[in-house]
Amino acid sequence: MKVLVLNSGSSSIKFKFFDDKVVKASGLIEKIGEETSKVVLKNTLSDEKFERDVAIKDHEHGLQVLNELFKESGILEDLKVLDGCGHRIVHGGKTLTKHCLIDDQVLSEIDRVSVFAPLHNPAHLAGIKTMIKAAPNVPNVAVFDTAFHQTMPDYAYMYALPYEFYDKDGIRRYGFHGTSHAYVSSKAANLLEKNSVNIISAHLGNGASVCAVENGKSVDTSMGFTPLEGLVMGTRCGDMDPAIIPFISKARGLSIDEIDNLMNKKSGVYGICGYNDFRDIESRVEKGEDKARLAFDMFCYRLVKYIGAYLAVLPGTDGIIFTGGIGENSSLVRQKVCEKLTHLGIELDLNLNSQRMSTERIVSTANSKIKVCIIPTDEEFEIARVTEELVNKG
Repeated sequence: MKVLVLNSGSSSIKFKFFDDKVVKASGLIEKIGEETSKVVLKNTLSDEKFERDVAIKDHEHGLQVLNELFKESGILEDLKVLDGCGHRIVHGGKTLTKHCLIDDQVLSEIDRVSVFAPLHNPAHLAGIKTMIKAAPNVPNVAVFDTAFHQTMPDYAYMYALPYEFYDKDGIRRYGFHGTSHAYVSSKAANLLEKNSVNIISAHLGNGASVCAVENGKSVDTSMGFTPLEGLVMGTRCGDMDPAIIPFISKARGLSIDEIDNLMNKKSGVYGICGYNDFRDIESRVEKGEDKARLAFDMFCYRLVKYIGAYLAVLPGTDGIIFTGGIGENSSLVRQKVCEKLTHLGIELDLNLNSQRMSTERIVSTANSKIKVCIIPTDEEFEIARVTEELVNKG
């Protein structure tokens, strides 16, 4: 099957094209609405690039240019010959709990729950509507970041607020990075040679979350009502005392919107040391910069706390997965975290951990009671797989 995967942002569209589960092309449409827009398509089999520097007016125009590049490259003659198109959707709310084929009702509901993800869902909608217009007969599939976490029990997803806030306003833990956690946990079962596993998945990037997976199902996760809760992240604060919000408002004279922007875009490791790229942070730790050391230690410590909590939640844990840009590439983060878990029988093989490879592998010792795995995530592959499955079901 020919499947296109779109991840539409407010001013960009990331894409991957799969032909019978093989990636044939990938790329990016960036700076939509600006004078310096660019469309880049890479033939993943030959590494040949096809580019256009042209002012992209909107998502529809961007997809038109992409279609032209597909024809020019010879990879795909037209978007209309696709068998399906899968769309990454951040938030499905209380109603859209499963990945699904997109119809008018689904479009309306994605729009309605945009209040939960105002920076993401409207952009996803723009991508869907653009694709429908470009290729009306191609089935479109919505793959929700929140869907994997719908198996959490109520005592795990509820907040201790008056019940009416859940009942009327939909305030609960939704969790995110579900597509990544689903993909790597299924890969872990193969890697550990088990039919099903109890696993702790740590997706670590600029956004970061941990998920407790029991027999292939999410039972708890660190992100909550929004992707702000949980771990210390690149620019997001993660867990903190909620009473800090009214205190800051009064002490600094900041509005709720200003504090929301502060917590999402100016906090995390960036707020501590001025950098959110872990390559910069680790470089400055080596140079003895104390704020970089503090940011690094805070990031690792919060992760250790969550892993410890989920070790308690799961009825036996087969492994811990490190994935995402930081999880896959930072041997120092993995070492720091695992050193704090040695009393629980976790033993990291320092030689295996230090090797830079892009394949899934076990980096713990043979004697480690819980296996430590590095599994590169592939959310686009997972979206393509789900799309193919739902299109075949009709």
